[in-house]
Amino acid sequence: MYRKKVIIGVLLIVVIGAVVYANLNFRRTTGVDVNVEKIALRDLEAIVSASGKIRPQRSVNVSAETMGKVVGLAVNEGDQVQAGQFLLQIDPRNLQTQVNRTGASLAAAQSQLAETRASVDNARTNLKQAQGNLERQKELIKAGLTPRETVDRAENDVKLRLSDLAQREQSVKTQETRIRQEEANVENAQFDLNKVRLVSPIAGIVTRRNIEEGETVVVGTMNNAGTVLLTIADLSVIETEVEVDETDIPFIKLGQPAAVTIDAFPDTTFVGKVTEVGNSAIQAAGAGSATRATNFKVVVTLEGTVPDVRPGFTCTAVITTATRQKAVSIPIQATTVREMVVNADGSLVRAAPTQGRAPSKRATVTAELQPGQTRKEIEGAFVVAAGKAVFTPIKSGITGEKFFEVLSGLKEGDEVITGPFTSVRSLKDGDAVKMTTAFTNSTGK
Repeated sequence: MYRKKVIIGVLLIVVIGAVVYANLNFRRTTGVDVNVEKIALRDLEAIVSASGKIRPQRSVNVSAETMGKVVGLAVNEGDQVQAGQFLLQIDPRNLQTQVNRTGASLAAAQSQLAETRASVDNARTNLKQAQGNLERQKELIKAGLTPRETVDRAENDVKLRLSDLAQREQSVKTQETRIRQEEANVENAQFDLNKVRLVSPIAGIVTRRNIEEGETVVVGTMNNAGTVLLTIADLSVIETEVEVDETDIPFIKLGQPAAVTIDAFPDTTFVGKVTEVGNSAIQAAGAGSATRATNFKVVVTLEGTVPDVRPGFTCTAVITTATRQKAVSIPIQATTVREMVVNADGSLVRAAPTQGRAPSKRATVTAELQPGQTRKEIEGAFVVAAGKAVFTPIKSGITGEKFFEVLSGLKEGDEVITGPFTSVRSLKDGDAVKMTTAFTNSTGK
């Protein structure tokens, strides 16, 4: 009998222990499974990445200023040229004829001017003779040796000589004006003739040649673009023009460093800096332009030379817009936005814990707002405290590649929930959680 009681007692103890163990195990395993990471200090870099094209800082399109046939072509595409070096020549015969014609007109005008000036001298001589005759007639009439009509004729002769002199002097001025006009015509014809011989305006490389010897070049008009014969680029200074999204433009400033990768040289990174930031959006052309993203032009000038570079190469520029040393940082995936109830002073109103209900079913804020309370979307992160997910508002700074800078709300060593994504998305303030991973990630920026 005693043995039977002992066995029953042992069985009761085992059953009670099993119940206690199951209850403890159930309590330990309740809650949402989450990954946790400790807040650490990191060096952060905020970057903006954009794609674009390589171009020389200085490039000149050589176009024709006069129409004609190309009779001499001295360069090929890829040739190195110096400033003032002969490039090509257009047939000069028509323009040379014009120079000769205007020169002949100028010579005729100059000859006519010489004749007119000689006639002015003759007119002055005739006037002087007429004036002398008038004086003699006046002396004779005083002595009563000549009639009055002779004096009148002498006076009229002086007036005629004066009028003739004035006319011839005016002819000289008119002829001098004509000569200046003819000289301008000669200068203009000579200037046009000089246009047939084209020289390089800068030192560089011929990156494009659109003309062959024997072809006829066309001069541009208002409605018709002229022929671009050659393109010469100075490749000593290379730029890249990239298109940056409008949301990133406020962070880009002149002088910021950039790393440029050219698709043709994938294993080499070139250093540069921002030298131009567009003030107007890039105008998109074609159908669907209204729905395209708004981009702005940003120019990055590369430092040093780039061997074997070609204008038009595709490249990617990574611009560093800000840096932080030993900043409190949080993984990007840990940040979230929640609608919370806040008091008039901005402090959160947290719901009282509710027992016996699933975390996903428990309300996080009171159903009815008290006076002075409002609902507001707040950026923050969930911090693990006493097995609970506590929503903590944060103020973020710069954005690195994997981490946000935290200006306020968190401190080094705090454990924040980083995943899984579905858990972070559905968590509520005060939910019970179960940590599956707890570590400090010191890598990344």
